[in-house]
Amino acid sequence: MLNNIIIFVLAAFVGTEILTKVPQTLHTPLMSGANAISGITVVGALVAAGMTTDPWSTWIGFGALVVAMINVVGGFLVTDRMLKMFGRKKAAPAQVDAASASQRTDGTPE
Repeated sequence: MLNNIIIFVLAAFVGTEILTKVPQTLHTPLMSGANAISGITVVGALVAAGMTTDPWSTWIGFGALVVAMINVVGGFLVTDRMLKMFGRKKAAPAQVDAASASQRTDGTPE
């Protein structure tokens, strides 16, 4: 048990150090990719919740499943928002109506 706690604490420190060194421009694409891969955590949580007969372990597995799903869904929402930032801008309806009203039916401006 002590070995697992030591490994967890060391992994937390290493992860924190690595993430603080990533530039801002790379943070969102890297995190969206990591969240997509994090779907494996959902499978692990399902296995952990289903393999045990102890109710306490089942509830811990269910909690892990909920947290993993929040992580995956949040990652995809952030990725979708990021991709919309690079998409084409749609013209406002008032601008489109004004542009079409200023032309005659034959296509020449008034």
